Amino acid sequence: MEFGSEYQPSQHFDVAIHCGDLTEESKLEEYLASIRILRDLHAPLKLVIAGNHDFTIDIPAFRKKVAEARPPLDPDLVKKVYGDYGEARHILKDARSAGVIFLDEGSHQFILENGAILNVYASPWTPLFGDWDFQYPPAQGHNFEITEVVDLVIIHGPPKSIMDYTHSKQRAGCSDLFGVVARTQEWFRDARSTSKCPVRQRRLLIPHL
Repeated sequence: MEFGSEYQPSQHFDVAIHCGDLTEESKLEEYLASIRILRDLHAPLKLVIAGNHDFTIDIPAFRKKVAEARPPLDPDLVKKVYGDYGEARHILKDARSAGVIFLDEGSHQFILENGAILNVYASPWTPLFGDWDFQYPPAQGHNFEITEVVDLVIIHGPPKSIMDYTHSKQRAGCSDLFGVVARTQEWFRDARSTSKCPVRQRRLLIPHL
């Protein structure tokens, strides 16, 4: 997979962001195809997170899927299609030379080429919906540690009730994330009302489910 000649990107950006699902089935060839596309983007910094389809990035989950498969899978075939345990992460690590930065869950800071500082919180986690990875039982919840210094939140799924309808008209968003987003809006309003200096507004990037 790559850009056709008529679709080659021409615009330049400070940052490009991929919000997960680099693959459909977590196959090595799919990771490589996604990286080829990211390399073609004219941005010095390309931030990437995992999605629920990218299960080989989560090595314990990958091992569990292989161990539980019935009938048992041919190890050589698994290695050929999905790679060794950890190989998907190595592919992403090698892509750093092209400005592609894979983000695990947590806070990250970057200095852009123009000198601006970008504070990012990233998380691939979504409420359990089908047999996928990076998911948690809704009753268990998840702690999204988004602080007031964060400028940008990169997530794989939306907050509850915000653009979270599935094809079957079910809401699949996260209540815990909704609460954190509401608090970040309060931080912004409080800072704007008490400070004479311009305040950077927090933005939430929401990919498709």
